[in-house]
Amino acid sequence: MIGQVIQTVREKFSCRDCEKITQPPAPFHVVPRGWAGPSFLAMLLFEKYGQHQPLNRQAERFAREGVPLSVSTLADQVGTAAFALMPLYRLIEAQVLAAQRLHGDDTTVPVMARGKTDTARLWVYVRDDRPFAGADPPAALFHYSRDRRGEHPRAHLASWAGILQADAYGGYNELYREGRDPGPVLEAACFAHARRKFFELADVAGAARRRSRGQRSSMIYPIALEAVQRLDALFDIERTINGKAPAERLTVRQELSAPLMAELYVWLTAQVAELSRNHDLAKACLYMLRRWDAFTRFLDDGRICLTNNAAERALRCIPLGRKAWLFCGSDRGGQRAAILYTLIQTAKLNDIDPQAWLADVLARIADHPVLQLGELLPWNWCKGDGVLSQAA
Repeated sequence: MIGQVIQTVREKFSCRDCEKITQPPAPFHVVPRGWAGPSFLAMLLFEKYGQHQPLNRQAERFAREGVPLSVSTLADQVGTAAFALMPLYRLIEAQVLAAQRLHGDDTTVPVMARGKTDTARLWVYVRDDRPFAGADPPAALFHYSRDRRGEHPRAHLASWAGILQADAYGGYNELYREGRDPGPVLEAACFAHARRKFFELADVAGAARRRSRGQRSSMIYPIALEAVQRLDALFDIERTINGKAPAERLTVRQELSAPLMAELYVWLTAQVAELSRNHDLAKACLYMLRRWDAFTRFLDDGRICLTNNAAERALRCIPLGRKAWLFCGSDRGGQRAAILYTLIQTAKLNDIDPQAWLADVLARIADHPVLQLGELLPWNWCKGDGVLSQAA
């Protein structure tokens, strides 16, 4: 699994006439004066951030194969490889922020603190134009922060303007402010979040399971069932136009979805008038009514998706990993995670094998012309020779 040890012999030659000594240059190492090759580093990074195998488990596996490596040594390799790949992270960041529509979301990540763990955040912004047949490649951009203050998304999107598909997190509100510089950010709400609030109150199958186990089941509300059915009708329409051009999507929405949304508004308003404001059903209805402009924005723009699922799918790797690695060792570890999640998730979005791509890129990036680094991005990548066969 580790591969092979390559010994490079650099012979020196002297010239009696000019009295000079020459020697071939040393081959490039991703880690300066390091021992780890690009294939090993790609495997180390992908196992940790793509397959959720923490470094201590990898160290144990290497030791069983007769290669004792300490966790601190492996952590140093991760840090240096992340630094070497930083130029590609910046190029992906530029690609994401060039979009006119983004999906945004965040999730918790425990980080080691003195005598405890703190709750930090990993943020993601996803560019995915495939639902409206866009030609630009998809990409995911991750950021790390120690808390969830609204200043973080404002900093991440300080130079960006466009349509942001996100949940109702209040930290985004400053982005939606009129007169914002460099331009307005338009909110597009997520119907999956709205539907979830009703679905939890109409979970017939879940209530039946709890009753069969002798557990107390929550009440099932007919109003919640009807709300789910009304929202599902909108999702059925979206499935028929997914992947089509914005103009075609907009035409279908104006013809089929707009009347359903008008009926939904009247129905939600009527339910709120009859319910207590503290009831869960009233809260679910008000969640939509108070953001009605954001929920109806998809009727005026064929590029907008009905949900923010693109961001939630990109973030799925973090909850999966939390069960294995438990916490980040430091803020620096969280920042490295953001860099490598960006690279790996972007490769996956473009149907590229992340480990093979990382191995090839790590072998080539030092000698690659700076102005042509874009050739190494997942959507432009052409497989090199040599290293790739070892990484596959």
